Amino acid sequence: MYSILLKTVSVTALLVVIGCSEPDTNDKPDTNNSLENGDLESEQTKQLNPLLVDWQGPYGGVPAFDEMDLAHIKPALETAMAANLAEIEAVADNPAPPTFENTILEMEKVGDALNRVFVYWRIWSANRSTSEFRAIQREMAPKLSAFSSKVTQNTKLFQKIKSVYEGENFSSLTSQQQRLVWLVYDGFASFGATLDGAAKKRYAEINEELAGLHTRFANNVLHDEEEYAIYFDEAEAGGLPDDFLAAAKAAAEAKPGPGAFAVRNTRSAMDPFLTYSDNRELRFHVWDMYYSRGDHGDEYDNNALIAEILKLRNERVQLLGFDNYAQWRLQNRMAKTPERAIDLMEAVWPAATARARQEVADMQAIADAEGAEITIEPWDYRYYAEKVRKAKYDLDSDEVKQYLELTKLRDAMFYVAGELFNFNFTPVPVGTVPVFHDDVNVWEVTDKRSGNQIGLWYLDPFARAGKRSGAWASSYRVHETFDGQKTVLSSNNSNFVKPATGEPVLISWSDAETFFHEFGHALHALSSTVTYPTLNSGVRDYTEFQSQLLERWLYTDAVINNFLLHHENGQPMPADLIAKIKAAATFNQGFATTEYLASALMDMRFHTADPDGIDPDAFERETLAELGMPKEIVMRHRSPHFSHIFSGEGYSAGYYGYMWADVLTSDAAEAFANAPGGFYDEELARKLVDNLFAIRNAMDPADAFRAFRGRDANIDALLRDRGFLVED
Repeated sequence: MYSILLKTVSVTALLVVIGCSEPDTNDKPDTNNSLENGDLESEQTKQLNPLLVDWQGPYGGVPAFDEMDLAHIKPALETAMAANLAEIEAVADNPAPPTFENTILEMEKVGDALNRVFVYWRIWSANRSTSEFRAIQREMAPKLSAFSSKVTQNTKLFQKIKSVYEGENFSSLTSQQQRLVWLVYDGFASFGATLDGAAKKRYAEINEELAGLHTRFANNVLHDEEEYAIYFDEAEAGGLPDDFLAAAKAAAEAKPGPGAFAVRNTRSAMDPFLTYSDNRELRFHVWDMYYSRGDHGDEYDNNALIAEILKLRNERVQLLGFDNYAQWRLQNRMAKTPERAIDLMEAVWPAATARARQEVADMQAIADAEGAEITIEPWDYRYYAEKVRKAKYDLDSDEVKQYLELTKLRDAMFYVAGELFNFNFTPVPVGTVPVFHDDVNVWEVTDKRSGNQIGLWYLDPFARAGKRSGAWASSYRVHETFDGQKTVLSSNNSNFVKPATGEPVLISWSDAETFFHEFGHALHALSSTVTYPTLNSGVRDYTEFQSQLLERWLYTDAVINNFLLHHENGQPMPADLIAKIKAAATFNQGFATTEYLASALMDMRFHTADPDGIDPDAFERETLAELGMPKEIVMRHRSPHFSHIFSGEGYSAGYYGYMWADVLTSDAAEAFANAPGGFYDEELARKLVDNLFAIRNAMDPADAFRAFRGRDANIDALLRDRGFLVED
């Protein structure tokens, strides 16, 4: 999952920031708040509030994470929003005829103070959330939404932008400048700038209501992740690996309960438990705990919020003349229409579910042979899949984990970055750069050839209370050159289970792929060569392509032979184990593809259906039945905890984008597989970086891919990758 902070004039990016920061709408906005007083950002105010101060120190200045204090966040936001509105008003009030220079470029320069404050806001939201912070979120949600509306509904400003976009001088601009103008214009037009009167007022009201609903949804999920756990004792620990038990013991000690071991309500804890635990009853309870997040029928239940979110989203896009939310959302993405996205998913769905049924039959055969006297259920899938893996490929996931030590995998990623991007990563001494938690470490990134500084990379690897689940990448500062060279500040965030002191961090092959995936997002940010900050924005069904592609280097011999070393004796992974891993590369793809596609199709169905009177729980059941969802598999993200699409709008009607991007990924990977130098072919690597990483959003993604591949992507490569298409 990818998130990025951009200039606040990028309206789409601003709304994503507001959505992901999970506001709440119980409080109405204060119409007499400080947003009207642009003079509040005085030098005295900045001195009193460290969150407003220009970043100091090395590397072009870095966030003052060591000075973060919740008492500062609300006044910092209010002051920075007021200053930002004053800056924007100055652009709008300029009496000179609008030009690229006095309108678009001036807008690129505004919002620095607010961007800095948002960095701290996002850290509290995603990495260090507390009940106190969530109270501030609820209070600030409507104010953030009101701020957004003041920007998008500034008629004078939009007319200037429109004038530049439609003006006779547009054609004389460079391609990057034209792309910038279009992105700014489209950002305003797509978010209500073309509306007038009552429609304009209602659009802003809906945004405020949605901001609160998104936050309530996210905080409800986080509540269930923090408050629920399954405890067990030594007698119930059969099958569980030692490293898992050590982490489970530490979890129980941190939050005592009725047992010596605890399974926290996160995917990183749930997945290995369901894979290895011999205790079927406990497997059910852990499975039920995880997949019931946000669905307990209590004050933290999200079903009613989903219905309200869908209703409001639909009403809002109808104000803009669209038939449904998905139609509006996809207008500027690679898919262009919901129909094209659905067609792609439905083309893969039959093969995925057919493979899943084969997988279940293999599992049932093993269960029957063991005399288990059960019928495979969802809480059995991972457990018996592991048995099938061992039987078919003689591949033991726990054996593989012994070669997947986190620091070695990190070094492997650095190696790949050096070979493809000519990047060098050097640890920054502890204390040189402030961090927001002791788990976080920082590396300086430089160009291997010139020695020039590229930026910094922050890594926050471990799960903890207050940190949202999953894995993601963020940028604290993006690349730009038009207003002075800016170094990139990029981060990766994971939720690996922190081991007992002195123990290694051993992870699964799937988690290793995710580690590489998120690093791909970081490399995408670090490799940027665009001139203007807004051009660092992403197109959702393309943004995941670069990160998904980087996963392929985990399978390369250079990585396996040099970095996947046994954590105890340092020996390289044996050739026969490597062969088993590669032979099993398409194993369990029925499960993986089906659980993902079910969520992606549900997302699209939710956002193309009539939301009036919708019952999300019934809609989910009925849609899955209509699709023919195998009963042994659950959606990867069930609706009540589908934060990608309901805690903000970054992925709403866009979760399909992972598969859209995977079509590009599979096709590009075949190009490397067939290149003279394989995955480390220098010429192809240069084309990859120049056309698909460095260019960011300065070019239409479809054109960028054609520049790399010489043609459009072909779905057959994806089907081959997943073992669904076997050619003669």
